[in-house]
Amino acid sequence: MNGPFALFKWEAVFRDFSIFFEGFVTTLEVAVLGLLLALILGVIFGVLSTSKIKIFRVISRIYVEIIQNTPLVIQIFFLFNGLPYIKIVLPVFIIGVLGVGVYHGAYIAEVIRAGITSVPKGQFEAAKSQGFSYSQTMRYIILPQTIKIIIPPLTNQLVNLIKNTSVLAMIAGGDLMYTTDSWSSSNMYYGPAYVVTGVLYFVLCYPLARLARKLELKEKKQISTITITSKEESIVATEGGL
Repeated sequence: MNGPFALFKWEAVFRDFSIFFEGFVTTLEVAVLGLLLALILGVIFGVLSTSKIKIFRVISRIYVEIIQNTPLVIQIFFLFNGLPYIKIVLPVFIIGVLGVGVYHGAYIAEVIRAGITSVPKGQFEAAKSQGFSYSQTMRYIILPQTIKIIIPPLTNQLVNLIKNTSVLAMIAGGDLMYTTDSWSSSNMYYGPAYVVTGVLYFVLCYPLARLARKLELKEKKQISTITITSKEESIVATEGGL
C-alpha cells in the first residue's frame, strides 16, 4: 500500500517526532511571549482609547485600525523584508513574537476598551470624588473590575494567536508549521505529517476554547442572577412603598 496515509509514512513521522516536537516548543514560546506583548499593548491602547484626552484616543484608533485592517501576513513580511532596508535585521523568532504580539494587541485593546466602558460611570465619579487621579482610578478601581468581563474574549484571542503563529512558516520561523512543511517536502509524506500537526495544534487550542466557553457561560449566569436580584429588589421596594 502506497497511499497518502501508508503505514510506513506514519512510522516515519513517529520516528522523527522529535523534529515536530521542537517546532511545537517554538510555537509555544512564540505564543507565550507574543501574548505577553499583546497584553501590554492591549492594556496601554485600551486605556488610551477611553482617555479624556483626544490625542490619546486618536493614537489608539490609528494603531487599532491599521493593524486590524491589514493582514498579519503582510505585517510579518514587512518586519522580515522591510526593516532590513533601514538597517534593522531581526531574528525570525523575534519577528514572530513582534508580529503576533502587535497584531493581537490591537484586538485585545478593543476587548479592554469594551470592558472599561461596561463599568458603570458611577465608579469613575466615586473615584474622582475620593481624589483619585485618572491613572489611579484605572489601576485600582476600573481595571480590576474589567478583568472578569474580559477573560473569556481574551482566552479566545489566545487561541487565535496560537493558530496565527503558523504564518512564521512563510519566513522559515522554525515553528510547528514550518517544521512540518520542511520535513514533509523532503520525503513527500504530507498526509501523516499534517494530521499530526493538526493534532498538536488541537491539543493547544481546544482546552483554551473550552475554557473560554465555560467562562463566558459563567459570566452570563452571573449577569442574569444580578439582573433577577435587582428586579426582585425593585418589586419589593415598590410594594413596600405602596
